[in-house]
Amino acid sequence: MSVFIKGKFSKSIFENGSGYYIGLFKVFDTDDQGLSDYIGKSITFTGYFHELNQNDTYLFYGKKVVHTKYGEQFQVESYERCRPEEKDSIVEFLTSGLFKGIGEKKAKAIVDVLGKDTLKIILTNPNNLILIPGITKKNIDVLHTQLKEYESSYETIIYLNDMGFSSKDAMIIYNYYKKKTKEIIEENIYQIVDDILDINFKKVDAIALRKGVDSLSTIRIRAALLYIMQEVSNTYGHAYYYKEELLQFLYRVLGSSILESTLDEELIQLECDSKIVIKDGRLYLKDMYDDECLIVKRFRLLNNNKEKSAKDVFEKIEDLENFFEIKYNSNQKDAIYKSYVRDFLIITGGPGTGKTTIMNGVLELYRQMNKLSYEKLQDKVALLAPTGRAAKRLSEATHFPASTIHRFLKWQKEQNRFQINQYNKSKVEFIIVDEASMIDTHLMASLLRGISSNCKIVLVGDDHQLPSVGPGQVLRDIITSGKLETVELTELYRQKENSNIISLAYDIRNQNLQKDIFNIEDDLTFIECKDVEVIPNICEICTTYKDYDYKKIQILAPMYKGLNGIDVINKNIKEIFNPKDSLKKELLIGEVKFVENDKVIQLSNMPDENIYNGDIGLVEKIDVGSKKQICIDFDGNKVKYTPSNFSNFRLAYSISIHKSQGSEFDIVILPVVKGYRKMLYQKLIYTAVTRAKQKLYIIGDFEALDMAIHNTSDNVRRTTIMEYLISGIK
Repeated sequence: MSVFIKGKFSKSIFENGSGYYIGLFKVFDTDDQGLSDYIGKSITFTGYFHELNQNDTYLFYGKKVVHTKYGEQFQVESYERCRPEEKDSIVEFLTSGLFKGIGEKKAKAIVDVLGKDTLKIILTNPNNLILIPGITKKNIDVLHTQLKEYESSYETIIYLNDMGFSSKDAMIIYNYYKKKTKEIIEENIYQIVDDILDINFKKVDAIALRKGVDSLSTIRIRAALLYIMQEVSNTYGHAYYYKEELLQFLYRVLGSSILESTLDEELIQLECDSKIVIKDGRLYLKDMYDDECLIVKRFRLLNNNKEKSAKDVFEKIEDLENFFEIKYNSNQKDAIYKSYVRDFLIITGGPGTGKTTIMNGVLELYRQMNKLSYEKLQDKVALLAPTGRAAKRLSEATHFPASTIHRFLKWQKEQNRFQINQYNKSKVEFIIVDEASMIDTHLMASLLRGISSNCKIVLVGDDHQLPSVGPGQVLRDIITSGKLETVELTELYRQKENSNIISLAYDIRNQNLQKDIFNIEDDLTFIECKDVEVIPNICEICTTYKDYDYKKIQILAPMYKGLNGIDVINKNIKEIFNPKDSLKKELLIGEVKFVENDKVIQLSNMPDENIYNGDIGLVEKIDVGSKKQICIDFDGNKVKYTPSNFSNFRLAYSISIHKSQGSEFDIVILPVVKGYRKMLYQKLIYTAVTRAKQKLYIIGDFEALDMAIHNTSDNVRRTTIMEYLISGIK
């Protein structure tokens, strides 16, 4: 329920250019007892505004929240500017600087004559000001024009509210279009979707139809086509589409069919407007096409650069063997050598082939050959990974600072853009990217835009793992093309410690599953059972490890819902690892009860807190008082959550296989049953198996497992990076 605070804007702490403010507000009055302590004092506020000035009095409507880092704040949902009514307030307003040429003397003269109705008279009948001594025609024009414009902005925001836009959306729209807001909306309301990322097609479409826009108007069809192409990209990972499939989706969105000739006309117009690209019957969003072309051009350019002189490199690699007390095989030496002499290299290989070992060698060789101190090396080289957990694991393995790609590019959440970009490039000279299979087309292109065109690149990854969550399959495309320098590591180095797990991983890659690989040693166990027996078996295994560090044990499953879904598993397992205790506080969020010491996973990026999607932590403390709060410990990084962001985490005794990418666990428990049928495919199972470092338990149906590793149909994503690398961009 909204409450209000009345007062004056004191100071801006942060503005993002789209109308979002963080600032200080001096409180004069409130209708909420919980905020009465702030009367006569300042409170931090957040919200979207057209503009704020220190002379006006405002009514802010919203609620008090507790920010994880900055404490109590007032979250503004809507606001009103209180028009000055007292004579002194009107004089103060007229001399605020908004009206050029009006000083205190002229302002007092105006108010003395016109009284409390001064502002109303200026707006409705400005010629009355001619009667006031010292007021010129120019003064009258300035007063009338500026006040009319000042009032107009609020009228426009009310106009947007009346249409159905929330106060937040109205502020964002007005701050983007300013005076042209009404004109643009009247001409093409769908322009909002094109220009403003925060406001989606469905929201605008519903308002447009209520406003009377023809359901088969050209502006609606074009907006629907762009929306469909974006949604198909995000859902299926495709870079391009065909006209026939767009027709099918278009029928669902528009609620009626259109002629193919009409579709052709609209597609041609979208291409003329540089919204899409049409090539060889394929339809690309312009951004996707540009991203694919950038990746191809940059990788090809770097790959074709002349090799550096190889003098002393092999001797240095031999020195590295002594330095690390290791013996490299010929593949590994080749990878380290080429990482130095070439400007572009892909290092690929399955589990246990020494990819991390190679990265240590690559870093040290570059340091020694360039005669750099370890401190200077950090200025020249960036070690990157797609996720927070992958970056942390990489840093631990190499003893070198590693970062997520988003953090390296300085992603701004409010504006959804990277600060490191084509206009503000990083000065690093060499980047090494681990877990490259997880990088989607847009992120890879953003990374390339943020570094210089001659920056060396080494990509490390296993293209047999799951592709990126976002559109594209960059690593697979560039490896499969055969056109870029690639070293594949094939010799296994982790055979002794978990030979059966790695052997199983390669059997899955080769679609050659043998039942007799299981239950030979205790590192790989298969428990065959019916669907209804899966949960009891998982519980029995977990009970044997109840005194083990449960952050190092992970249950992986393909689906959240269903008999053996992640939600059901979590509900059953948490009682084993974190049983109820009267000393532990608990809090019900939705249908899930969280208890202190619960294992949880982060679901979204929170760069300000250095927490990223997929990070796993433990609930350290729960405050169940009036200010509900949960503190989660992510490996020493303690983050406080309030009700406004409780949706950012969930229980993590069991997590999805997709969320496990970039992570490794001592013990992995993997249920595989026919009930998962829709989600059973080779890359999913391969990714799950390769998360296990020491022990892997597979529970369920052997036939379902065999079916999964022979299912490669889901691997087909329509992209053109490989084609363009082979035959060139036409």
